[in-house]
Amino acid sequence: MSAIPEGHFVQLEDGLSLHYHEAGQGEAVLFLHGSGPGASGYSNFKGNYPIFAEAGVRAIVPDLPGYGLSDKPETEYTLDFFVAAVKGLIDQLAIDSVTLVGNSLGGAIAIKLTLDYPELVTKLILMAPGGLMEKEQYFQEMEGIQKMAAAFASGELKEASGMKRLLGLQLYDASQVTDETVNERVAVVHEQPACVLSTMQVPNMTSRLHELNCPIFGIWGVNDKFCPSRGADTMMKGCSNIRFTLLSECGHWVMVEHQDWFNRQCLDFIKHG
Repeated sequence: MSAIPEGHFVQLEDGLSLHYHEAGQGEAVLFLHGSGPGASGYSNFKGNYPIFAEAGVRAIVPDLPGYGLSDKPETEYTLDFFVAAVKGLIDQLAIDSVTLVGNSLGGAIAIKLTLDYPELVTKLILMAPGGLMEKEQYFQEMEGIQKMAAAFASGELKEASGMKRLLGLQLYDASQVTDETVNERVAVVHEQPACVLSTMQVPNMTSRLHELNCPIFGIWGVNDKFCPSRGADTMMKGCSNIRFTLLSECGHWVMVEHQDWFNRQCLDFIKHG
C-alpha cells in the first residue's frame, strides 16, 4: 500500500487514469509538481493546498502520469504528453478558467499549457520552472540533476537512506526533509518504470515566453541545484506582466522551505494580482 493518502481518480478520454487531491471551493487553482523519483502532487504540496482551500479557492493537486498514484504507462514522457493529460483533467473537472502553480517540470507544463490554451489560464505562479534551457545544459551544470539520474539508475532510491540523501539536495536546509516525505516517495519509486525519467523531453521555450499574456508571479531559490536561478532573468526579459522574487537560503522547493511565506504571497497574488 502506498504511503500517499488516496484522493480521487478520473479517467481521461484516452483511458489514462489520473489521481488527484482536491479541497475547497471557489476559483480553481491547479498545483503541478516537479519530476524526480517517487514524486507526487501530495508529497510536494501537502503543506500548501489545504491553506489555499481554507482561504477560499478550489485547490486541485494531481499526480502527473508516471507519478504518485496515477497510471505509469510505458511510453515517452514528452512535455506535450504531460500537457495533454493536465488538459484532460481540467476538461473532466469542467474547469473553465484556472490559476496554475508549477514547480520545475510542473512549471514547464504550466508554461506550455498557457501557450497552447491562453484563454484557459488566468494567472501563472512558477517556482524554478523547467523548459528555459536545453536539456544537455541542465545535465552539464546542475549537481542535483546529475546525482538524481545516477541514484535512480542505481536503484538506491528504493531505500529510505538513498532517497533521503537525494531529497536533501532539493533544499538549502537538508534537515527539513522529513521521514514522512521520504517514505511517500520510496513507496512511489518502486512502481515507476525507468522510462518516466529516461524519456522525459522538455524543450527550451525561451523564444516563446513573449506569448504569455496573463499575470505571472515567479519565485526562485538562489541555492537551487536543479534549475539555475538565472532562469528568473530569462523569464523577466521574455515576459510582460511579470514579477519575480529571489530567495536566499532556498533550494528547489520554495513551497517547502518557506512554506508560510509562499502560501501568503501566492494567495495575495491570486486574490489581488
